[in-house]
Amino acid sequence: MYRAPVEEIIHTLRVTAGLDAALEQGRFGDLSGDLVDAIVEEAGRFASTRVAPLLEVGDKHGTPLKDGEVTTPPGWKEVYREWIAGGWNALTGPEEFGGQGLPMMLAIATFEMWNSGSMAFGIGPTLTLGAIEALEAHAADDLRQLYLPKLVSGEWMGTMNLTEPQAGSDVGALRTRAERAEDGTYRIFGSKIFITYGEHDLTDNIVHLVLARLPDAPQGTKGISLFLVPKILVNKDGSLGARNDVFCGGVEHKMGIHGSPTCTMIYGNGFAKGREPGAVGWLIGEENRGLACMFTMMNNARLAVGIQGVAVAETAYQKALAYAEDRRQMRAPGWKGEGMSPIIEHPDVQRNLLTMKGLTGAARAIAYACAHAIDMAKTGEGDEARFWSDRANLLTPVAKAFSTDIGVDVASIGIQVHGGMGYIEETGAAQLLRDARIAPIYEGTNAIQAIDLVQRKLSLAGGQHFAGYIAELREIAEAVNASNSIEFGETGKRLFGGLDDLAEAGSWLQAAIAEGRVSDAFAGATPFLRLFGLAAGAAYLAKGALGGNNAGRSALARFFAENLLAETAALKDRVIHGAASLLAARTALS
Repeated sequence: MYRAPVEEIIHTLRVTAGLDAALEQGRFGDLSGDLVDAIVEEAGRFASTRVAPLLEVGDKHGTPLKDGEVTTPPGWKEVYREWIAGGWNALTGPEEFGGQGLPMMLAIATFEMWNSGSMAFGIGPTLTLGAIEALEAHAADDLRQLYLPKLVSGEWMGTMNLTEPQAGSDVGALRTRAERAEDGTYRIFGSKIFITYGEHDLTDNIVHLVLARLPDAPQGTKGISLFLVPKILVNKDGSLGARNDVFCGGVEHKMGIHGSPTCTMIYGNGFAKGREPGAVGWLIGEENRGLACMFTMMNNARLAVGIQGVAVAETAYQKALAYAEDRRQMRAPGWKGEGMSPIIEHPDVQRNLLTMKGLTGAARAIAYACAHAIDMAKTGEGDEARFWSDRANLLTPVAKAFSTDIGVDVASIGIQVHGGMGYIEETGAAQLLRDARIAPIYEGTNAIQAIDLVQRKLSLAGGQHFAGYIAELREIAEAVNASNSIEFGETGKRLFGGLDDLAEAGSWLQAAIAEGRVSDAFAGATPFLRLFGLAAGAAYLAKGALGGNNAGRSALARFFAENLLAETAALKDRVIHGAASLLAARTALS
């Protein structure tokens, strides 16, 4: 059973990612280190004792659909009610609407724990958080006053409706249409697929944010508008009114996260009897500028998906570690005990477990550092705010893609540690791999994240922000060398090598983009993103070890640097020299 790694989460938040420094600057009012610790500890208790037991029942029960209504697994409604009663949904919500106004770093830390307990449970509130951000930033005041208090409290949940069968990740190809009504509202017609928590019984109302196109809109992404479409229409006094013309037409039978209803949503099909067809919607922001409004929601949603990769990896590691300590097989070299040794005594099992723990810790630090940048940008002004906004933009694709990739990797290694028992569903190791596999796909596939990193983010501030970030990481390597600690071994030297690889590959990609060799740059984008994650993650692990008296952290940083960081040289070679053979091999695919 999952137990939240409270001490490690607190250390990564406060020391590695920079929360302590922000608290010293007074960035978050009266928030103190002691209060941060108390919040994380209580979230860890709730995740371990209340959310984690939902994991297996959610996988087995699924989300059956009958007459347009979805039934969530047994116990889910009770835990969700306890969860919102504890104020967890309101953690970062605007204080004007009942939120606590706490930093994004705390939200991401708690979301790690909810998703470690049960990813299918934890993903639901993620979309509500995004809906709150989009409405707060772009909605008219009357809509904000009507909807935000219930969304902030968690009494209502939100969704994000982008994907259509013919469009996939290309939202410019969507066909859902919106028609203007005489009363200033709109009527929405069309269908959306893969809508997370599009229908469920956890809340009385569901607030859908829907991308649609007006009849006179320009083609492509410039002609998309964003609409608020509630499941139940809301009266001016905030009470619930009639059912809107939106319903769930189907629930996907998925590889994993079975407890999360992934819905096909139908808008304007005449489901609401007694009135003209068309789902009633309200415009968010300006007509034909909906994608910009939606990206307010999507960028932080991508970070929240990245933390799902960390979360599943943590659970997979804990499960594999417990099994390795208990399972006995053969006699490991140097084993002095009676009979067979626990398999954790075997060097290869140790390598697997250290790889799992190292990748998890590296991805956690990157995600928390990204959240830190978001908080600093929000609390800063002028050039400082722009700097931290650039940092958040640089790290977001890495936090999303690297973290979800390692979530799959770590869950797979966890099955290997279990051996044949890992391939059997009863042990639970296989479920974690099934759950983790969707995260590299949704909220923008990881290839899209890699292209975004290479095409848009390396050039921030004329390329100087990326260069400055590497310089910051080099300071960590210098500090490792200056410590003269034998516990670090060759960590400093290996860090410098990995960062040199990152800088050289990044410079090559920037030149390729500038020279119009876009296909060459895109061919190297995915290996470059992994290179980025490994180099930055190794530096963050070393920073965490430098900032605490914990021999285990130093040992893990050294293992990562001396065993996993060697991959950066090969990844750099793929970035710089792999494009020609990749593009020439197109004929081999037919």
